[in-house]
Parts: sequence; C-alpha cells; structure tokens
Amino acid sequence: MLPEHRKPVIRVLFSRRMLVAFVMGFVCGLPLLLTMSVLQAWMKDQGVDLTVIGMMALVGLPYTLKFLWAPVVDRFTLPFLGRRRGWMLVAQLALIVSIVGLGQSDPGNNPWMVAFAAFLVTFFSASQDIVVDAYRREDLSDEELGLGSSLYINGYRVGMLLASGGGLIMADYIPFSTVYLILAICMLPGVLTTLLTPEPENPAGKPKDMKEAIIDPLVEYFSRSGALWILTFILLYKVGDTMASAMTTPFYLDIGFSKSEIGAVVKLFGFWATIAGGLAGGVMMIRLGINRSLWVFGFLQAASTACFALLANAGYSIPLLSFVIAFENLSSGMGTAAYAAFMASITNKKFTATQYALLTSLMGVPRVLASAPTGFLAKNVGWEIFFIACALVAIPGMLLLLKFAPWNSDVGVKAEAV
Repeated sequence: MLPEHRKPVIRVLFSRRMLVAFVMGFVCGLPLLLTMSVLQAWMKDQGVDLTVIGMMALVGLPYTLKFLWAPVVDRFTLPFLGRRRGWMLVAQLALIVSIVGLGQSDPGNNPWMVAFAAFLVTFFSASQDIVVDAYRREDLSDEELGLGSSLYINGYRVGMLLASGGGLIMADYIPFSTVYLILAICMLPGVLTTLLTPEPENPAGKPKDMKEAIIDPLVEYFSRSGALWILTFILLYKVGDTMASAMTTPFYLDIGFSKSEIGAVVKLFGFWATIAGGLAGGVMMIRLGINRSLWVFGFLQAASTACFALLANAGYSIPLLSFVIAFENLSSGMGTAAYAAFMASITNKKFTATQYALLTSLMGVPRVLASAPTGFLAKNVGWEIFFIACALVAIPGMLLLLKFAPWNSDVGVKAEAV
C-alpha cells in the first residue's frame, strides 16, 4: 500500500476518513454560537438586562475545563459501538436534546433556567469535542493529520456560520424556539456518521484505572525530552496572529472603512479565504509534512500580520484591504491547520482524549492573556508600530521549531517514540 504522501491528493481528499473529519468538525462547530451570539440576540429581543446577558458568557466554561473529565472518556468503554464511537453517540444525542431544551426555555421570564439549559449545551458540546478529537487522532495516520485537521477546522467554521448567520437570519422570520429545533436537527449528520464509521484500531490500549487515566498522561508527556519547550511553543506559535486579530475591527473603523465594507470584505470574503487557506494548508502538509509546514505557514502568518502595517500607512483603500484580508486569512487558515495537526501528532494514543484536551485548553490561554493589553499598546504606539510588533512576536515561537521540528526532519516529537 502506498504511503499517504505518495497517493494522489484527490484520492486522499475524498477518502472516508476525510469526510468523517469534515462532518465531525461541522457538528462540533454548530453548537458553539448557540450559547453565544444567537442566544444573546434572543435575550436582547426579550428585554433581558445587559448585565445578565454579559454574565451568560460564563456558561462557556466547559470549553476551557474539558480536560477535567477527559480521563473518563479515555478510561471507560461503553457497552456499544466501541471506546470512541460509544461516547460520541451519547454526547451527540445529549447535545441534540439539550439544544431543543434550550429552545423551549423562556429568556424573558426565566433567564436562570436559560443559563442552566445553555450550560448543558456547552457541557455536552465540550464532551463531544473531547471524543471527536480523540477519534480523529486515532483514525488518521500521521501523514493524514494535516489534511484531516484542516477539513475538521473548515467543517467547524461552516457549522459556526450556519448557527450564527443562518440562525439569526431565520430568527427574523420564525420563533427562536423553532430556530433551535432546526439547528438541533442539523446535528443528525454527526449521529449518522458515528453509526456508520468504523471504530479506530488502538494497539496502545487504554488506562486500566482512573489513576492511570489522570496521572499517567501527565507523567508520560513530561517524561519526554523537550516537553516544556513544546508547551512554550504551543503558547507562542500563534500569539502574534492572535494579538493582531484582537484589534482589527477598531483598526478598520479608525482608518475610515464603513461597517458595510468591513462586513463585506473582512467577514464574508475573509471567511472564504480562511476556508481556502485551511484546505490549501492541509493539501500542502501531505507533501511537506507537519514540521516543514509549521515553518512555512508560521513565516506566512508573520508576514501577513506585517501587511496590516502597510494598510495603516496607506490608509483607506478597498483593494489593499482585500489583499491584506486574503493574505492574512489564507495564512491563518494554513497555520491553524498545521498547529492542530502538530498537537494531535504529539499525543499518546493511550491517552489521546486527555492529552489533546489539555493541549487545546492551553492553546486558548494566549487568546485571553495576549489579547488583553492590545488596546493599550495600539493606543500608545500607533497602528503601524503595533502591527509590526505583533509580527515580531512570532519570532520566539518560530525559533523553538529549531529544537524539536527542524526543517530537515519529518519526524518531530512523536509520543510513541519517547
């Protein structure tokens, strides 16, 4: 049998494993905004106080704390469908029921019951994320992880677009309760895929008890050479991109773009550029491998961030804005695909759910901490220097690649090899 990098790209792209990765990304992305923008719009319609609406952000805590119950998914196998598919089916069915339940709640008269229903949605959604990430890591070969991760991410974005854009458009014509019912039905392709796709083989076995499920993933990871450097890399690789993204909307408005222009160019055009970037990045990773892709896409991310400084210097220009958005979203899509593939590749298949949940939780730290001071920086140094600084912040993360993902090596730090 030919290795994946020797097979025709079109054959790999339309394989069963890639279709599963895309569908699972779709059903993981769909619930995310049902407890955020869509729910906020519903509560605002019902006259709920803005303070309460703001507090609803706390129902998203399960997404950042999912590593706490990930060991249960690694340790126990349900008596149907296997270790991964059994948990996937339970999470998906519970998620469908909880989305319907959220749609039947009453934000105007009982916002705290809405909060409880929304919390159930986020809990089961985060649980689905845990087991889908584990399934994808075990279902895909190392050579397929790049393309599989990019298709998962693109599916995730399509799911988010359907929930937020589609949900809000439908809400202008039908009640929110019906919107939530329709979007719950849109989860059914995930259930069907779970029932039809095979359980992945896992020669690594599974933890024998909860101590092994909780402690051993940490012991196994930190026993590796360079483990702390890899965690530092995960924190730093996209930090410049994250910092720049946090202030782009105020930047666009500040240099004279209208809200309609931002919506058309940045949101709609940018969405499709990101999808194209993720797909292109996945295809390129089949040829380049994950290590080289991290180098190439990381450099492109930094260069695209620096392009915002050009726009700041030039001022209002729709053609230049379109170029910068296309370049930035393409490179960001590529970088995210490589980033996700790398994290999956360093998990030990015996503890996939726990280790991947920990790594993805850690991945979210820069989004909060690095974004917090961006307004202060932009205000005090100006847009041009701010974006140049964001581009330079990428250098430490890139330099760390010299240690564990050198250009001339396609092996990297594999869990099974340590």
